[in-house]
Amino acid sequence: MLDKNGIERCDYIHAHPGIIEAAQAAMPDEELLYDLAELYKVFGDSTRIKILYVLFEAEMCVCDIAQLLGMTQSAISHQLRVLKGSKLVKNRRDGKTVFYSLADDHVRTILGQGMGHITEED
Repeated sequence: MLDKNGIERCDYIHAHPGIIEAAQAAMPDEELLYDLAELYKVFGDSTRIKILYVLFEAEMCVCDIAQLLGMTQSAISHQLRVLKGSKLVKNRRDGKTVFYSLADDHVRTILGQGMGHITEED
């Protein structure tokens, strides 16, 4: 049945205990859900997404990323700190230069699936 706003509603109030119990049993702990929400917030910034896509191609230093994206090294460093704090990128030092790369294949998968989702046609 549709209500006055066109939203589907149940004709009567009737819970389905089996469905509720199964969903409740599958629900992760509150802390894990919070951490997951925080991870997805990191993906909510287009500059960070650009940096991740740049790192798909090769590990790079801050200077390379800044030049490629037309941004300051300070701005890139700030975003890299956020990405590193979320375990999405890692770094290695070679002399005085620090190179950044994707932390693991999970990052590539998350971005690939997100891109696939937004580019799929109905």
